[in-house]
Amino acid sequence: MTRPELNKTLDADTFRSFYYLKEELISFCKQEGIQRTGSKSDLTERIAHYLTTGQKLTKKYTSRKNTIELLTPETKIEENLVCSERHRSFFKEQIGSSFSFNVHFQNWLKQNSGKTYQDAIQAYIHILEEKKKTPTKIDRQFEYNTYIRDFFEQNNDKSLKDAITCWKYKKSLAGHNKYEKKDLDIL
Repeated sequence: MTRPELNKTLDADTFRSFYYLKEELISFCKQEGIQRTGSKSDLTERIAHYLTTGQKLTKKYTSRKNTIELLTPETKIEENLVCSERHRSFFKEQIGSSFSFNVHFQNWLKQNSGKTYQDAIQAYIHILEEKKKTPTKIDRQFEYNTYIRDFFEQNNDKSLKDAITCWKYKKSLAGHNKYEKKDLDIL
């Protein structure tokens, strides 16, 4: 079965069994008047609900105010921290220009309100050291990244072009989007 066009006549089970780009999900939401903010998994849930019930789910976002004006290593990490450009600038100044937010560090920040930003700096360094020892788990919504990494773990003699060709083939099929040796048949 080839990937069906995403439209309101599609049933939710069929929709969930195929891979759609986030841009395609946003476009469908815009066309149908469904809220189009949030992660890819948020959009997928809203669309599946809409295809099943015809109802448009919405998620209300609350505005967050920065209560801390100047960040220093001694500043306490606020609750419900949002990783903003202000935070990025602070960490780049403290850690260096190579600093970038990663999922593990963002989770650490959110789970450690009340600790200091100096604690956060140490945690970031520790997270980077651990990352060198063990491969990072790629979150579910990054299926492409997972597929490409798994492809090269088993096919280090192949090119990125080969990996992308296999990925495009795989995502056009119903079912999971995990790499399998038989995906090479498309080459």
